[in-house]
Amino acid sequence: MSTINYSEKIPNNVNLGEDRTLQRALEGWQPNFINWWDDVGPEGSTNHEVYLRTAVSVDPQGWAQFGHVKMRDYRWGIFLNPGDANREVHFGDHKGEKVWQDVPGEHRANLRRIIVTQGDTEPASVEQQRHLGLTAPSMYDLRNLFQINVEEGRHLWAMVYLLQKHFGRDGREEADALLQRTSGDDNNPRILGAFNEKTPDWLAFFMFTYFTDRDGKFQLAALAESAFDPLARTTKFMLTEEAHHMFVGESGVSRVIARTAQVMNELKTDDAQKIRAAGCIDLGTIQRYLNFHYSVTIDLFGADQSSNAAIFYSSGLKGRYEEGKRDDDHVLKGQTYKVLEVKDGQLVEKDVPMLNALNEVLRDDFIKDSVAGVGRWNKVLEKAGIPTRLVVPHKAFNRQIGALAGIKMSPEGRVVNDVEWAAKRDEWLPSSEDFAFVASLMGRVIEPGKFAGWIAPPVMGINRQPVDFEYVRFG
Repeated sequence: MSTINYSEKIPNNVNLGEDRTLQRALEGWQPNFINWWDDVGPEGSTNHEVYLRTAVSVDPQGWAQFGHVKMRDYRWGIFLNPGDANREVHFGDHKGEKVWQDVPGEHRANLRRIIVTQGDTEPASVEQQRHLGLTAPSMYDLRNLFQINVEEGRHLWAMVYLLQKHFGRDGREEADALLQRTSGDDNNPRILGAFNEKTPDWLAFFMFTYFTDRDGKFQLAALAESAFDPLARTTKFMLTEEAHHMFVGESGVSRVIARTAQVMNELKTDDAQKIRAAGCIDLGTIQRYLNFHYSVTIDLFGADQSSNAAIFYSSGLKGRYEEGKRDDDHVLKGQTYKVLEVKDGQLVEKDVPMLNALNEVLRDDFIKDSVAGVGRWNKVLEKAGIPTRLVVPHKAFNRQIGALAGIKMSPEGRVVNDVEWAAKRDEWLPSSEDFAFVASLMGRVIEPGKFAGWIAPPVMGINRQPVDFEYVRFG
């Protein structure tokens, strides 16, 4: 097996070339990663040269170098944000102590679990999106899909580095297992439910990158507070790339809405069937996709009451979103937080210890952020003079995790019986007919500057290139 040139093949700021044990571990893992990419990465893309952004250092000049490259030759780097020798733990029971550069024995199992769970989401989304390149609505969008794919791959490398560097044989086994699980596999699925769902079409992809990558933002931001300094510094750098994924989702849905609004105005109708007949996605279908992806994503934050969340916080393993900006004692003992439950057929709030409700705290932060983006989509409708507005459903709608799991709930937050749920389900969530219709629009458009009829062009291209730039060269 040829050895890896660590300064050229894997840009890094962790002195990979000086750690023989880590080199051997990575040399064993890297060919398996490439095999995984070839097997379940972007389908039919092996010889494409894609205009990609590559991180080669953490400074502003180095983390965004653009150029055409084959994806399997992408330089998956390993980067930690610059360290601070004086950094202290700023929450939980270890508040005020120096942060840890090595894994404390008593927190080993929990830290490994956190890193593995985060690491498992990265290859999962590549697997979920592997067929989408075959139905891209434009070359611009195809390039954005591929950029997200390689960055999810880089985030996998980041977690594998932590496992192999800090967790010995256990870490090497976990790193191997990250390539053995497969999204949606009956026998060996991905760890979290949302990452076993299909991403069948580009509207689903845009919703996924808007909502589910936003979950990634909040989870990474909470881990960026960690007392385990290598994890905090790694996730902080990952956040710089996550922003692009959410941009692809928000702007993608916005462009779908803009095109639909344009056709509604041209035809002077809001009739869903007439909009569909004109080759566009009606607003009702967009709302149902929104309902589904939002509800599946808020389940990713876990149960509303969790002893694990309390342990992770008190131990200093995982903080809250923007922990440093909060004006409480950052220990939280004796504090409470409101969570929802159903009592006598009604949704009610109850106070629980805040330490046990930290999943709910993070979920509520996510919801506030998500609602703001949906407001920006509504501005597109407002500008077009369309009175319809998109809304996020109630956070109790379509939940499969925690106290609200399995309770039949309308998008407005009203408890309903099985009969009403069955009657209204296809008004509230995408139906097989919706999926079939959206699938019927998914013809591939790859001529530079051309776009499928159901989506508007973007306002500008990537990295100041024109919209009709040759973002992908087909081999």
